[in-house]
Amino acid sequence: MTRIISAIAVFSGSNSGGHEDYAQGAVGLGTELARRGIRLVYGGTNKGLMGVLADAVLAGGGEAHGVITERLAARGHGHPGLTVGETATDMRARKRRMADLADAFIALPGGIGTLEEFMEVWTLNQLGEFMKPAGLLNIRGFYDPLMGMIDHMIAESFLPPQHRDGIVLDASPAALIDGLITFQPVTVAKWLEPAP
Repeated sequence: MTRIISAIAVFSGSNSGGHEDYAQGAVGLGTELARRGIRLVYGGTNKGLMGVLADAVLAGGGEAHGVITERLAARGHGHPGLTVGETATDMRARKRRMADLADAFIALPGGIGTLEEFMEVWTLNQLGEFMKPAGLLNIRGFYDPLMGMIDHMIAESFLPPQHRDGIVLDASPAALIDGLITFQPVTVAKWLEPAP
């Protein structure tokens, strides 16, 4: 099964991280999105990896659709060169709007906001509230500790093992997008039988 993906929402750090590989990975993802004609949907700022990603998409001739909060816009954090820029009242409204615009989701490395946004869409997929594939761009093994925590959840019987495959994980932007296009949703229920 393959799906048509015309827009991907990307969650990423508003900081650039401590290694140049993170910015290079953001450029690689932005370039690949532009090459495939996939519209970027993101948080709308010019800061950190978010700005690097949007710049790469635009430099490649692609479309970048930013959704920024009123508070961040008032601080002058909006990216001035976006194809489309819109303002949401707050973070909850921004996330909802980004989810509505996107056919799939990717998280670059980032902080707690990036992780929270990604875990929400993973949860919504797990609960069947929508079926939009999500993936992690695992630059420098950034998300290995998170997947270790997922394995711990499985080992402690808080998560069925099949749900580890509820996302796509790859260090290559092209392979990650390919994985989203061919992603097969997990059909195993999230509820485990109680231990005897």
